[in-house]
Amino acid sequence: MNLVKELRWRGLLQDIMPGTEELLSKEVVNGYVGFDPTSDSLTIGNMVPIMLLMHLQRAGHKPIALVGGATGMIGDPSGKSDERNLLSVEQISFNLAGIQKQLEKFLDFDCGANSAEVVNNYDWFKDFSFLDFIRDVGKHITVSYMMSKDSVKNRLETGMSFTEFSYQLVQGYDFYWLNQNMNCKLQMGGSDQWGNIVTGTELIRRKAGGEAFALTAPLITKSDGTKFGKSEGNNVWLDRNKTSPYQFYQFWLNVSDDDAKKFIKIFTLKSQSEIESLTVEHESAPHLRLLQKELAHEFTTRVHSKADTEKAIQVTNLLFGNATKEDVLGLTEADWKELDGVPRYSCDAEVLKEATSMIDFLSEKTGIFASKGEAKRSLTENAISVNKEKVKAEDFVSSAMLLCEQFILVQKGKKNYYLVEVNR
Repeated sequence: MNLVKELRWRGLLQDIMPGTEELLSKEVVNGYVGFDPTSDSLTIGNMVPIMLLMHLQRAGHKPIALVGGATGMIGDPSGKSDERNLLSVEQISFNLAGIQKQLEKFLDFDCGANSAEVVNNYDWFKDFSFLDFIRDVGKHITVSYMMSKDSVKNRLETGMSFTEFSYQLVQGYDFYWLNQNMNCKLQMGGSDQWGNIVTGTELIRRKAGGEAFALTAPLITKSDGTKFGKSEGNNVWLDRNKTSPYQFYQFWLNVSDDDAKKFIKIFTLKSQSEIESLTVEHESAPHLRLLQKELAHEFTTRVHSKADTEKAIQVTNLLFGNATKEDVLGLTEADWKELDGVPRYSCDAEVLKEATSMIDFLSEKTGIFASKGEAKRSLTENAISVNKEKVKAEDFVSSAMLLCEQFILVQKGKKNYYLVEVNR
């Protein structure tokens, strides 16, 4: 597989240093991407660099994932307007363990010479004194060179601490260390990292007289121009405890047609012919959302599991398909307890014995609505269903509404669901 050609048609190639494609065509290359350990979980915003490593390995090369235990204590200024909070060694170690576990879902760590590796730059920085660093590393890169980088220039007006200013030199040394100790000749990343990456290639040239290469992927945005990686303003995590498999599946299922056509190339491993065929089929019946379903299925299965994906599809069909009351009645107690992604509320069993009005149930008794007035308006507009059946303002809650003697499914409009668990 020609890696550069593969990345280009997938929309994963922005900048490439001269000579990189030739290098990749003539030898097995060790290449790396850096990850920021600001959390114990990666988000889908990290998936572009992960895909770069996956394609590198698929092309027969060796991927190295560098988790920045040392740089995580500094903070990368690229693309940021404020300095972030610094992390402790203990927190970074905890985060690193979580990140490595997630990377194992995407990279092969047991395939001989091409096996992926995870490294932590804290290992080579922890005993590197400040005086040694500025003597042995700092003297090779001029201030004017560092000032010319966009990550610095864009922060000059708002201000940048020396800590952040030094980031590109620290990252550059990472590349130098990997080059000298692991024969790493390639660094990849997002296009906002280009300045930091080429600082590394320059340090390798000046300090070791060596040659190194680089390529970057474009920053991914959605078709409406907004930043990719968030759903309703919140990060979409790879950790099921932060973003449930159902919510994860829903994120991909709900992308626009334009984004689906772009994302299926970027975030799946389907071949060009497969994607072209799927796109033609999708365009013949866009309402079936074939591309979105394929994208959601492949990605959710890889990040979570086949069983999680099947459960997410079952819940999706139940909530947003043509499910009837009979379908709802067919779910087991375990199914309801595993209904990830649906907001949950609770109420006392006494509510079912007190001739509680539907208005009171939806507001005071459960808190689904903030006020009686809001609940009444929705009921008057015929926008509320209980267990897939419409209810009115004058209706009362009863034990007959219980599913598996414990749950009540409330629906507002077409897409908003709430699960009420009745305390027995």
